[in-house]
Amino acid sequence: MENQNIRAVDPAVADALAGERTRQEETLAMIASENHVSRAVLEAQGSVLTNKYAEGYPGARYYAGCEYADEVEELAIDRAKELWGAEHVNVQPHSGTQANQAVYYAMLDPGDRILSLELSHGGHLSHGHPANFTGQMYEVEQYEVDTETGYIDYEGLRETAEEFDPDIIVSGYSAYPRTVEWDRIQAAADAADAYHLADIAHITGLVAAGVHPSPVGIADFVTGSTHKTIRAGRGGIVMCDEEYADDIDKAVFPGGQGGPLMHNVAGKAVGFKEALEPAFEDYARRVVDNAEVLGETLQGHGLSLVSGGTDNHLVLADLRESHPDLSGGDAEDALAAAGIVLNGNTVPGETRSPFDPSGIRAGTAGLTTRGFDEDAIEEVGDLIYRVVDDADSEDVIYEVGERVVELCEANPLYQ
Repeated sequence: MENQNIRAVDPAVADALAGERTRQEETLAMIASENHVSRAVLEAQGSVLTNKYAEGYPGARYYAGCEYADEVEELAIDRAKELWGAEHVNVQPHSGTQANQAVYYAMLDPGDRILSLELSHGGHLSHGHPANFTGQMYEVEQYEVDTETGYIDYEGLRETAEEFDPDIIVSGYSAYPRTVEWDRIQAAADAADAYHLADIAHITGLVAAGVHPSPVGIADFVTGSTHKTIRAGRGGIVMCDEEYADDIDKAVFPGGQGGPLMHNVAGKAVGFKEALEPAFEDYARRVVDNAEVLGETLQGHGLSLVSGGTDNHLVLADLRESHPDLSGGDAEDALAAAGIVLNGNTVPGETRSPFDPSGIRAGTAGLTTRGFDEDAIEEVGDLIYRVVDDADSEDVIYEVGERVVELCEANPLYQ
């Protein structure tokens, strides 16, 4: 094996990686499920642990030579317990979806019933969509938000639970901008004698910092992604009480996956350590404050926000009233051309195709990581509106793109 760098071994991939770094440096990352990790997390994820098979768990591996893998995984587990206050933590899932899969595999049988939020109302594919394994293996019923207010209809959820008699109720969402009342969902689960899975994938960091209420200690299971608002290594996590620990661990390995991605577990450990620092709470609060400013700015330009605002890191704009001829997909394309990277998104009461929806979703976690303050976020909101309001104008896209580059240069990434 030649110990050459990637440029010497594979120029094509090196070019793509260089292009991606430039893209991240010169564009605004506003996809709500994305963030920028630290150099330390990047170093961990690119470490020699990528070479190590470590099937099993610390102290009970199927291969020799796992003493340092054990050390890293135990650090990740201990730090996660401190961050979220969970009794038991599994840090091995490769993604948030596989974390959810572990809970289903551990606690359900094929054909059991899942009650979850409808996708176009802010739910997630892994909560029961027919294109996902959950929708194919289990019987799924869905609850909704109130289309007038944009808030979860908790009374409707409870009524649906009583009628449907689910085995598990799933909470936690991918496009819901408001605080989740975990206890009300738990009450519905208790009334239906169902488990409660809270998927905090998007708000993992906000919960860790205490700027969003925690479902730990309320729900039976809490899953999440570790690369969104928490800014740790890419992957998933499962938290539960000790009584479910063995079932969850067996569902992750060997039930759902083989050897853990130990370099990613190392990235989780490093990111969790960063999140335990006092500065992280300030970061999380600024994420929420920036999202509020972004929402107010867009509303000031006449855009309609689902639920009328936000309590967390994202805003969801419904374009049907202000720009009825502009789809979310077309808005996404125009904004991307100007260097503002967000996504078209379905909205409650969706009238378009999910592949070309009526809304756009934007998050502030990545920009806050770069150091964008409220004034800069307000300007970003102005720029988003300029493009949305004149999405066919090449001049507008060019002018906004020029300003985006200036904002990025003022808030550099990976100097």
